[in-house]
Amino acid sequence: MSYVEVPGAQVPIRMWTDPATVEGVALQQLRNVATLPWIKGLAVMPDVHYGKGATVGSVIAMHGAVCPAAVGVDIGCGMSAVKTSLTANDLPGDLSRLRSKIEQAIPVGRGMHDDPVDPSRLHGHATAGWDDFWTRFDGIADAVKFRQDRATKQMGTLGSGNHFIEFCLDENDSVWLMLHSGSRNIGKELADFHIGEAQKLPHNQGLVDRDLAVFIADTPQMAAYRNDLFWAQEYAKHNRAIMMALFQDVVRKEFKKARPTFDPVISCHHNYVAEERYEGMDLLVTRKGAIRAGSGDFGIIPGSMGTGSYIVKGLGNEKSFNSASHGAGRKMSRNAAKKRFSTRDLEEQTRGVECRKDSGVVDEIPGAYKPIEQVIDQQRDLVQVVAKLKQVVCVKG
Repeated sequence: MSYVEVPGAQVPIRMWTDPATVEGVALQQLRNVATLPWIKGLAVMPDVHYGKGATVGSVIAMHGAVCPAAVGVDIGCGMSAVKTSLTANDLPGDLSRLRSKIEQAIPVGRGMHDDPVDPSRLHGHATAGWDDFWTRFDGIADAVKFRQDRATKQMGTLGSGNHFIEFCLDENDSVWLMLHSGSRNIGKELADFHIGEAQKLPHNQGLVDRDLAVFIADTPQMAAYRNDLFWAQEYAKHNRAIMMALFQDVVRKEFKKARPTFDPVISCHHNYVAEERYEGMDLLVTRKGAIRAGSGDFGIIPGSMGTGSYIVKGLGNEKSFNSASHGAGRKMSRNAAKKRFSTRDLEEQTRGVECRKDSGVVDEIPGAYKPIEQVIDQQRDLVQVVAKLKQVVCVKG
């Protein structure tokens, strides 16, 4: 489908979904965003749903301002995927050992490495700029300075919630490795700190939603936020790269006889800010639950832990600010999912997938998410499907 335009106070709201299917609280959030004086455009992805301050699945373009809540609290959260030389014929009948080995190599949940990962010891992992990256930690907000030890040990860890590591097969039975994670707790703490700082500023008093507080260009507060924001986005990118290197090491060891090789890694943020130019104007574009889909850009759009995912290539649609959805999107809250579904439901909906099937992940059950095929179909003018993947192993935090 192409987009539907809904009137907004400052700009129209372009929606790549039927407005009638969007929950009322999310629609109100979109209307609130459209009232901001600095806004120049608002695009809504088919996986849109309610979020803190700004909806998940929204792309907000502003001139001379940025809204931290429109980035999301997990700064730099995103995806990585890589095609391997392995095929379904290389897989053992019992995949539980493979899941166990992945969980041993990559801490999940609130876990962290006993010692910081040394990237120079990882097969094929680039280390350029690594020392400079950590030196820059000294320049971020004082509120998180005491977290450096934890941040270094959490580098290369999964986290919890909707984060995952998967072993997948495409439609030609080729094996793919895929993972979803972000900037861990250090990114969240930086986001929470700066949202709080923005809310204190005079120009943000009287907004329809205090969570939509913005930083203005050419101010000390904006400079401080941009510094910390871009550092956290880089942290998230390093985090995924290290996890992928650890994941590949597991695969090399477990499939030693097959001597697996790996294509270049596809990686994309979906909670971030980028400086982009549209219609002759320099804009700050926030994607919260959205990926960049410029012409030829590779992206990853995952479904739930039992349905599969898509590798896509962007079509460069400027009406969406060169964006596409970041996943299937939730159709019910975590609490609602826990009340509605049981572990038996989870077992049924993840049949054929080696994964956790206990009460701790019922809120991630496929039934809590929108159908991924429908979400893909609604953005055929934004992306082209390159490969469809189905997971056979899924590691959750």
